[in-house]
Amino acid sequence: METLKYQIEIEAPAEKVWDVLWDEKTYSQWTHYFSPGSVMKTDWQIGGKTYFTEASGQNGMVSTIERIEEPKILVFKHLGELKNGVEDIDSDQVKEWNGSLEAYHLEEIQDKTILKVEVDVDPSYKSMMDNGFSKGLEVVKRLSEN
Repeated sequence: METLKYQIEIEAPAEKVWDVLWDEKTYSQWTHYFSPGSVMKTDWQIGGKTYFTEASGQNGMVSTIERIEEPKILVFKHLGELKNGVEDIDSDQVKEWNGSLEAYHLEEIQDKTILKVEVDVDPSYKSMMDNGFSKGLEVVKRLSEN
């Protein structure tokens, strides 16, 4: 596993950036570069269930919220995969990366927010993550500043 880090400065308050990140109307816009039509469904509970899926909701990741301090910190712990609507959190393939974290930190300084993202990934996914976050965070910036 490797921890990748991304950062962007946004001229908007942290609450606005938070809303752009997690509102269902804007979430699929900035995550488009990972998977067009991406959806996040969560119960917003620490230890509860969060699903990151493609548009049909049948395939994606099964996660949980490890820490939440709205609008400053949100940390997901990835538990497994969703394949054809079935959760896999026990296979050997999943055990290689389950427990990996994806963290969002928003720090408001005067009229700006510094958004920092850290994500644990297998090095084979580095290029995909670099592309998704570099383009996706620009969308977060544009939507937050308008």
